[in-house]
Amino acid sequence: MPAPYDLLILGAGPAGSAAALIAALAGLRCAVVDKARFPRDKLCGGLLTGRSLRHLTEIGSLPPADVLERHDTIAFHRHGRPLGEIAGCPPVHLTMRRRLDAHLLERAGDAGAEILCGRRPTGIEGDRVTLDDGRSLAFRTLIGADGVNSPTARHLFGAAHDPAKIGFALEIENPPEDDRRLRVDFDAVRWGYGWRFPKAGSTTIGIGGLQSRNPAMKTHLAGYLAQLGTPRRAPVKGHHLPFGDFRRHPGRANVLLAGDAAGLVDPITGEGIAHALDSGRLAALACRDALAAGDPAGALTRYTAALRPIHRALSQARLLRPLVFSAGSGDFFARAFEDSRSLKHHYMALLAGEAEYPDILRRTLLRLPRRLWRHGVLAR
Repeated sequence: MPAPYDLLILGAGPAGSAAALIAALAGLRCAVVDKARFPRDKLCGGLLTGRSLRHLTEIGSLPPADVLERHDTIAFHRHGRPLGEIAGCPPVHLTMRRRLDAHLLERAGDAGAEILCGRRPTGIEGDRVTLDDGRSLAFRTLIGADGVNSPTARHLFGAAHDPAKIGFALEIENPPEDDRRLRVDFDAVRWGYGWRFPKAGSTTIGIGGLQSRNPAMKTHLAGYLAQLGTPRRAPVKGHHLPFGDFRRHPGRANVLLAGDAAGLVDPITGEGIAHALDSGRLAALACRDALAAGDPAGALTRYTAALRPIHRALSQARLLRPLVFSAGSGDFFARAFEDSRSLKHHYMALLAGEAEYPDILRRTLLRLPRRLWRHGVLAR
């Protein structure tokens, strides 16, 4: 029987590839398994925030310049009404996941990780994973970076996510357009938003929000396209989005969950790539340290402690989310957002990785009473 892998990773997206790269650089015998063969297409708006770029730099996997498209102009709308535009704001970047994910996986392979793509895991039993080609892989630690519908999470907890809290997104990849501004539409769906992201070879248009509040997502998408004056020229694709429903216990003993499988998606912006990269790195380091201590089952304790800053930021974002999306305060938020250039800049600073939710939350709570009074909310 082959010796067990020090670390086996299921899923070769940003979280899995980051984990494989860090593990291989640490000298662990590791392998990453994915049912797809890379490069492969991945449904995603492809927005790379400054936080994502920082994490890519930390792990030494910043992609070449032609994989990234820099943008510093963004237009905000609500119910089709402009809320203002910012030019020269802190930059964000757009990418195609087909190219980004292939780059990250190649870096992991170059570092020494064994790449097992085109093989579907069919089950986990004890400390072994069975593949659809009949192979059985033994592991000392395992990271499930296998997405929002994670089979690893189902193995551990019986379900990948809570249907009452999960989000859902629909997206199309239309031909490129002349308008190069990023556009974000608050309330394109209930408790969610819409986006139009122009890229060199295509225009990504989508909507995403809480699934329980949006039973007719296709109708919402048709309405959003009509609002944009854009006909649908590509197939509609959909996927679940763990919209801030993170797992406070992201695994069990020597089996950890990272990225979307752990629910690490920002509940306001929908950003998931940055937390995927960082959680993959942190999970690999937790496995490394647990193995070095001769205690593989202690990996979860180490990992949970390392995730506290991410969990704290997501919790703070969930406190702010009702101000942005709820029916009671959404109109107030839209007026405040339209009136305040600084609020727009704070939002862009958040996307650019130059601000964090504690600062945004503090500023919001300090200004809230004054704005409520100005708009007549406290006088009613």
